[in-house]
Amino acid sequence: MAKRGGYPGGMMPGNMNNLMKQAQKMQRQMEEASKELEEKEITAGAGGGVVEVTVSGKKEITKVKIDPEAVDPEDVEMLEDLIMAAANEALRQIEEYSQESMSKITGGLGGLGGLGGLPL
Repeated sequence: MAKRGGYPGGMMPGNMNNLMKQAQKMQRQMEEASKELEEKEITAGAGGGVVEVTVSGKKEITKVKIDPEAVDPEDVEMLEDLIMAAANEALRQIEEYSQESMSKITGGLGGLGGLGGLPL
């Protein structure tokens, strides 16, 4: 005999309200974390610090510092490699910071799929 009444999936209205409140809270936290990330800057160095590159949370290079002793007209390729290494390390660190920030909010849900695909 078919069951009458009730709620699809056995979810009660109170549970749905709580879930929506949690989702809205998570959305606010993610917006705050995104804003904080945009203001974050990370500096990474290469060659023992003779080259430093600063990257913003928007993944834009905001500063490059080169020690004059790193500038050798006979070995421009080395300077290019140092700049590239410092930039890549700074980008890696800002990405790691971003992942950690979002993971704290989502609790490691792997995005928001763990909320039943609810749009936030």
